[in-house]
This record gives sequence, C-alpha cells and structure tokens, in this order.
Amino acid sequence: MRTLLVIAWLLLSLPAFAHKPSDSYLSLTIQNDRIEGQWDIALRDLDDAIGLDRDGNGQLTWGEVRDAHAEISAYALSRLVLSAGTQVCTTQALEQLIDHHTDGAYSVLRFQAHCIEPIGRLGVEYQLLFDIDAQHKGLLRLTQGGQTNTAIFSLESPTQEFSRAERSRWAESMQFIHEGIWHIWLGFDHVLFLLALLLPAVMVRVDGRWQAAGDFSSVYWNVVSIVTAFTVAHSLTLSLAALDVVRLPSRLVESTIAASVIFAAVGNLYPAMMNRRWMIAFGFGLIHGFGFASVLADLGLPHDSLLLSLVSFNVGVEVGQLAIVSAFLPFAYLIRRSWSYPRLVLTGGSLAVIAIALVWFTERVFDLELFSL
Repeated sequence: MRTLLVIAWLLLSLPAFAHKPSDSYLSLTIQNDRIEGQWDIALRDLDDAIGLDRDGNGQLTWGEVRDAHAEISAYALSRLVLSAGTQVCTTQALEQLIDHHTDGAYSVLRFQAHCIEPIGRLGVEYQLLFDIDAQHKGLLRLTQGGQTNTAIFSLESPTQEFSRAERSRWAESMQFIHEGIWHIWLGFDHVLFLLALLLPAVMVRVDGRWQAAGDFSSVYWNVVSIVTAFTVAHSLTLSLAALDVVRLPSRLVESTIAASVIFAAVGNLYPAMMNRRWMIAFGFGLIHGFGFASVLADLGLPHDSLLLSLVSFNVGVEVGQLAIVSAFLPFAYLIRRSWSYPRLVLTGGSLAVIAIALVWFTERVFDLELFSL
C-alpha cells in the first residue's frame, strides 16, 4: 500500500513536467579571431528569467520584447563565456529578431565575439537558465572551416572545448544518446502511454474478467509486440521530422500525444476497444515520434551531423525505453496474482492516468497552464 501511495503522489506531480523541455539553440561560426553568433532563446524562458510581460496581462507583445532588448542581451551574454586558449573573448550584441520554432516564439540574438588571437581551440561556458530550470539544455552548432561540431550543454556539463583539428564523433554521439535516454525518462506523457499499454500485459480476459496470465513466455511476447510496434513507429516519424521531410505543429502533436495516453488508459477499463494493443502502439507511436523529434528539429544541423545526432538520439530513446520496460515487467509479473493488481494497479492506475492526461490535453488544446511549480 505504501508503494501505491508513492506512485500516486508521483503521478499527481506530473502535469507540471509534461511539456516540451526548455531548450535554446546556439550557433557559432569561427572566422580566424572572430566568432559570429546567433542564439535563439524561447520568449517564455526569458519571461521567467527577467520578466518580459511588464503589464502582467499574460500576453507578450512586440513592444514589450523590443523594450527589453538591452536587458535580454545583457542577461544572455553574461551567461556565455567564449575563450581562445586562456584568453576570454569579448562579446557584443548586434541585433535582435523574433522567430518561431515548433514550440513557440523565440528571441533571436545575433552577436560577435572578438578574440586577441586566431582561434585554434575554443572553450565555451554555458550558464543560461540553469538557476531556474535544472532540465534546460543548450543545443550548439559550431562551424569552422567547413567543419561542423554539435554539442549539448546541461547543468551537468556546462563547459566544453572544441578544436578545429579534433572532432570526436564518438563524444558527439554519446551526448545525443544521453539526451535520448533523459528525453524519454523525463517525457512523462510518452512513459505513461507505454505503461498504460503494458499494464494489462500480465493479465488475460476470461469470461469478461481479468485473470493473471499463466506462463511468462506469453506475457513476454505480448510485451515485445507492443514495444516493437511503438519503437518502429516513433523511429519512423522521428526520422521524417528530424530530416524535415514531414513537420507538424507542436501544439497538434502534443495534444494528440495527451489524447493517446487517455485512449490507452480508457482501453484498460473497456478492454473490448483494445484487442490488438500492438496496433494502438504503432498508430499512436507515429505521433509520439514527432514529439521525440522536437529536440532535434530546430537545431538546423548539416546533413552529416544530423544523421549522427538522429541515430544516436534514437538509440538513447530505445535504451531509456528498454530500462522502463525491464523495471516494470518483472515487478508486474510477480504481483499479478495479488488482489491489488487488477483493482488498484490496473483499474486505479488507469483512472489516475486518465485524470492526468485530461489535464495535459486541456492545457495543450486551449494553451492553458492549469498547474505550475
């Protein structure tokens, strides 16, 4: 019972974390002793950090953003340190624009950095937003002499160095694998969709009632079919979206993902809807792939870097997904015959998932914030 209470508390804490994580997009181009930079930062993040909404009406206007240009550039550039060797380069804001990414409006800060010597090895220290959002990520594209490097800055790795002579594709790949793992672990809507489909995997319907499944083999292959269908589907649309073959509006994707969680959980209460769960996993998995692609879609990487990042990120998603299934399945199989599993875990858990997903769906469809930290 104590375990169930802990699970319930965690579930009720999820609404505040169910949206696209906070990202910024930093592009740097090295030209001898000068760096041309562009930094796309979400207006919603800047509003949280320095308060752009001066009249407090909940709506940002161009005038409010324009009046805060000096404050935006000072805030952002004070949290970015570029250095050539041991010497810190001086940065200067040039202009600010507005652009729209898949998840909303961004401030586009264009700047220059001047170094006292030609740049052979560039150090980058990134500290944007970490003090107010520990999950924030900075996605970097670094170009020098026709060569492009990519990197991800996080609270755990805010400082990195890059050399024109050295490009570690292995280190680059590991960064995106790590990001893929954390993306699904922190993407609670993806996790709840998968778990909602897996909850009945250790049960069978007999005469209209749930009963514990017999041998582990049938349970295992049932889970394999669901996970495989979900993996194939989201890998397909993740690739299409990241390669910019197909792109859907973020609001539509996120709303449909929330609806998929509701549908999967309702299917546990009305099992006649869900005779082939692998088909449900595949169908909605196509939409979830567009959600996974949100981290990569706006980075604008050149083709070779994008392919490496795409494959690595997808590997990370699958590793994270496998970890979730590996933790869930043995535990569910062991307690499947208990009185609590069909009543509390399956039925009660499905009702809790429906309630949470309804909040997400309402927030995303109507662009509301019903819960906040």
